[in-house]
Amino acid sequence: MFVELMPMLAGRTVMITVAREDDKAVRVCIIPKKAKDDENPALTTPLSYTGTPEELDAELGKHLASYVECHTQLGSTLAQAKAEIDAAAKAAQDEARKKAADRGKRAAEKQTINADSAPAAPATPPPAATMTLFGGSQPTITPTSAASPTATAATAGGGGESTCRLAL
Repeated sequence: MFVELMPMLAGRTVMITVAREDDKAVRVCIIPKKAKDDENPALTTPLSYTGTPEELDAELGKHLASYVECHTQLGSTLAQAKAEIDAAAKAAQDEARKKAADRGKRAAEKQTINADSAPAAPATPPPAATMTLFGGSQPTITPTSAASPTATAATAGGGGESTCRLAL
């Protein structure tokens, strides 16, 4: 029985309790203790057998060997799964950082391109001649960004249309 327990005892403490159930039966409980506080509770699942002393002498060693083997495999599987999850999480974080850096770089390049291609000052078209009420032509004044309120009011409704003026 103790030979079978040796692989489990390498990494944790194991409690063994033996209790008499009735005149012919004995209960044996093997309870592994947590090795770490954050350890998966499946690794501390107890094993309990009830039988006559003869049955336990004949069978407990085989069942205990199987239990220890499953326990060891579960421990290594959990450790491997945790390592894979940690690696995947790190890769996802690195990918997210890389994408954020690329987006920031593209936004900066776009701003630089827009600043380089934008004209320094808006070009104003040459004044066009419009017809007045009395047959003469008068140059049209196009408002600039610092236009007077009357020029803005005149162009706001018509979108840059010329107005006729009468001289009295």
